[in-house]
Amino acid sequence: MAAPRAADGVDGSGGETGLILSNSPTGDPKRPQFGTRFLTDPRQVFQHNAWDNVEWTDEQEEAAKKKVSENNQPLPPEKQEEYDSRASEYWNEFYTIHENRFFKDRHWLFTEFPELAPRCHLNHESQPSVSGADGCRRNGPDPEQRGESAVSSPDGCDFPGSSATYRILEVGCGVGNTVFPILKTNNDPGLFIYCCDFSGTAVELVKTNPEYDSQRCFAFVHDLSDAEANYPVPDGTLDVIVLIFVLSALHPDKMRASISRLARLLKPGGVMLLRDYGRYDMAQLRFKKGRCLSENFYVRGDGTRVYFFTQDELHELFAEAGLEKVQNLVDRRLQVNRGKQLTMYRVWIQCKYRKAS
Repeated sequence: MAAPRAADGVDGSGGETGLILSNSPTGDPKRPQFGTRFLTDPRQVFQHNAWDNVEWTDEQEEAAKKKVSENNQPLPPEKQEEYDSRASEYWNEFYTIHENRFFKDRHWLFTEFPELAPRCHLNHESQPSVSGADGCRRNGPDPEQRGESAVSSPDGCDFPGSSATYRILEVGCGVGNTVFPILKTNNDPGLFIYCCDFSGTAVELVKTNPEYDSQRCFAFVHDLSDAEANYPVPDGTLDVIVLIFVLSALHPDKMRASISRLARLLKPGGVMLLRDYGRYDMAQLRFKKGRCLSENFYVRGDGTRVYFFTQDELHELFAEAGLEKVQNLVDRRLQVNRGKQLTMYRVWIQCKYRKAS
């Protein structure tokens, strides 16, 4: 599925995020904050564009639950079926109208997901680091242990990126706002990136971008919700799979099979990275009556759909796919429109899950 729009504030933070934990059994011990702006005096709220590590009051949480409950009136089944069957049409129309004018740079990308940065610079807690022949510290098993020579598909044919030593797949790439920063930042000669989207219009925009390099990247149209559809790489060949605000665009009934299918593509020790909408995010609370498809699943005015997760729901999806938790965090952020004197509470969830070695 396609990535959502900036109107929902997906990439509107403009900097590093501050992550905190909710009271969930899947939560990790609190880690050092990346953000540096903490609101200690409510009277100073409009001094900055955003505040990190924002705790909600009990009253605020109850008000959010009440708002969601009031709007929980699902549309008729025939209307829901229409949005499902025409999903690709809606996303193509979206990208035809907006192209790439609505996204902001993802400044937080390499801070939160160092797995996407050059491996020479990594020393991340999620995987053991080993020294390469060039003296760089790299994540994961030694290249020889991972068999990082050319790989062939089961039928004996080479596939795009078969000679690469580090393979990343982004699902729901949109117009390339994750892919192109990786290509520009990560000059690892062994890197190859695959990127796909539900929208053929979005994929065409990626392939016609001047920064698209077919020697290092392969873009293709793919429906994540179709667990039977083939990927252009064999199972067990990917080091990293990236899902940034994309799983939420699937029908909830199709999420489990889709994640399990993706998990099969990972190498032992490979990781799946996710960042997506959390329950009671501002975008959820803004939906009016008549936009609810099912519990916590909504349709926007342009026909595209979105689901709002809890940590536990995502943990269950990954665990059932045989992946081990490395990270499962809630990012609560207060964004401020100083011109209009408005405050906006965002709730996102960030996960890292690894395939057992």
